Amino acid sequence: MIAVHGSAPSKVTGTVDLSIAPLRWVPAPILGALVLDHTPDYPPKSPPPPKRPVQPPRPETRLEGTARTRMLVRNRRSANWSLEAAAWSPKKACGNVVRQLHDWGYREADQAAGDLTEALVRAAVADGGRRVSLHLADQNRQALIVALSHRPGLTVADTAVLAELTGLGAVSCGTDTAEDGRRMWAVLDL
Repeated sequence: MIAVHGSAPSKVTGTVDLSIAPLRWVPAPILGALVLDHTPDYPPKSPPPPKRPVQPPRPETRLEGTARTRMLVRNRRSANWSLEAAAWSPKKACGNVVRQLHDWGYREADQAAGDLTEALVRAAVADGGRRVSLHLADQNRQALIVALSHRPGLTVADTAVLAELTGLGAVSCGTDTAEDGRRMWAVLDL
């Protein structure tokens, strides 16, 4: 006997609606009853995924006690380099700064810019960090050269380098120390 999903076998006409896949009646193991043999045309419903356990809040990661504000250089040309804190870094930094100043059209202060850069990077390398960041900016025929030693835990800003920078032709210079290292800068007339 043939049955259609949702209907019993037709006794009147003996015809079957073939628009739906045919199902068959099979004898049941209990008392000879007829049961509809059906295989579903969709997969069985899977259980929902387990809920994620509640996680504790993330720990605070910002630096406490950093008195230094971020250095902002706006509305002027600037360049920067990240160098390994090695014995050769001051000479490489000097070459980078002089080349960039030439690209910007400044050719008069090559010696002073190179000497200032070398002194700044040498002092940053002496702090003992793993790398040194060098930043250069220009405005109104002046160059700002900044070196940052990335050595955490330095206690006091060393001001011995300031006299050397002034002797090399810096119009203005300074240094400060924070948890992320020491920052030294010099301004040079071009």
